[in-house]
Amino acid sequence: VQLAESGGGLVQAGGSLRLSCEASGRTFARFSIGWFRQAPGRERDFVATISRSGGATYYADSVAGRFTISRDDAKNTVYLQIYSLKPEDTAVYYCAASSVTSKSPLTYDYWGQGTQVTVSS
Repeated sequence: VQLAESGGGLVQAGGSLRLSCEASGRTFARFSIGWFRQAPGRERDFVATISRSGGATYYADSVAGRFTISRDDAKNTVYLQIYSLKPEDTAVYYCAASSVTSKSPLTYDYWGQGTQVTVSS
């Protein structure tokens, strides 16, 4: 499966964004999809993940209540809705596909190229 992120940009603190992760291939529904982010000089951190059925979602403590992950299998797309953006949310955001629902990037086999989110104060 190939993944492509979109929707990043420059936003003022307190603003909102919706990131999209579009997948190619007919096997999209077999995968759990996760979002990760990487700020300059930092490791790639878990943000959110959604199970294959969409019935289970998990979030990093730092984003819980502000980020919402969802999926539309008919469109082969997973969304990350972000509210109340903070400067510390600035990072490259990646989506990834895994056969398991996990917070560890090591369990994800397929990755997109990333989309930059920059939050100005």
